[in-house]
Amino acid sequence: MPSENSPTPCNFWYLPAIASAMFAIAAALPAHAGPAIGQFELKDLEAEPGNLEFQSQNAHSWSQPRRKSARDEDGEPIFDDNSVVRQRHALEMEATLSTFLRMRVGIEYEKERLDEVDDIRFGDSFGDLKLDEVAVEVVTIFKRVPESGGIGFGALAEFEHPLEAGELNSIVLGPIVEAKFGPWGAVGNLTFVHHFGNGERGGPEPERDQKWDLAYATQLSYTLNDNWMFALEGYGTFDRIGNSGTPGEERAAFGDHHLHRAGPLVYYSWKPGGHAIGAARGLKDGDSDEAEHGEAEADDDDEMVVTLGVGMLFGLNDNTPDNTLKWSLEVEF
Repeated sequence: MPSENSPTPCNFWYLPAIASAMFAIAAALPAHAGPAIGQFELKDLEAEPGNLEFQSQNAHSWSQPRRKSARDEDGEPIFDDNSVVRQRHALEMEATLSTFLRMRVGIEYEKERLDEVDDIRFGDSFGDLKLDEVAVEVVTIFKRVPESGGIGFGALAEFEHPLEAGELNSIVLGPIVEAKFGPWGAVGNLTFVHHFGNGERGGPEPERDQKWDLAYATQLSYTLNDNWMFALEGYGTFDRIGNSGTPGEERAAFGDHHLHRAGPLVYYSWKPGGHAIGAARGLKDGDSDEAEHGEAEADDDDEMVVTLGVGMLFGLNDNTPDNTLKWSLEVEF
């Protein structure tokens, strides 16, 4: 892994190209939007220029909330617009461009509850697992967390474009706060999520719900050693800030759908090359002889670090699935 002072040159030219391509296809059709659901992932303030990282973020939920239904004035069935996903898989590539800037591009697969059903009996049916959206993310670090411990600040900006016709684009904006004191750490993300769309090209502009949601992600962690970290994480969304957007008849019938879940996770990191992880992360042993170990640490910097995380998130209200298995795989080059 390249050090901060001597970044290894990397070919980052393709990242802006991918980002431009994603924005070029961003012409989603407007639709009523359920509460935003993130990837159950914390955005921290790490920044080692020259680093590349592959990430796979995954979630499997069960004991889903049953769908509420009613009939409108014409006797047609209407259903609540809660966001219910049984399975999600995100594949992402992240590059650290400088000590204050990271960029990420990714795709996401989802198996979600069907939006359009004509029979109440099928209101809780799920579609197939399919490619759902593409996204571009930028993290800006204003103040890094001091190596000796302390607090750092940054900001997140993300654009999400769904691939299915009739879905809304989303933009995610908000601050990042991270703190470290000895083996203890904490990360907090508070984001505003705006849903928007411009209507079908060449046709009339239909009604749309360009609302704002408020989402959060938090983590309290304890690092046991270079390999093991234990964490308590929480994720949630407050569906619709105030009266933003254009609420439809679903909201009048069923109200908003706030989502909250939390639970324990464990992370294990290792180096396939078999060397100590501390060197790859820039950690130094005060008792070591730099002259004797300098070459070994340089070799360690060139090796990858793999981190596997797994845990359970439990629903904290009636709108949220009772159980969500969260697991992730990160490979840092």
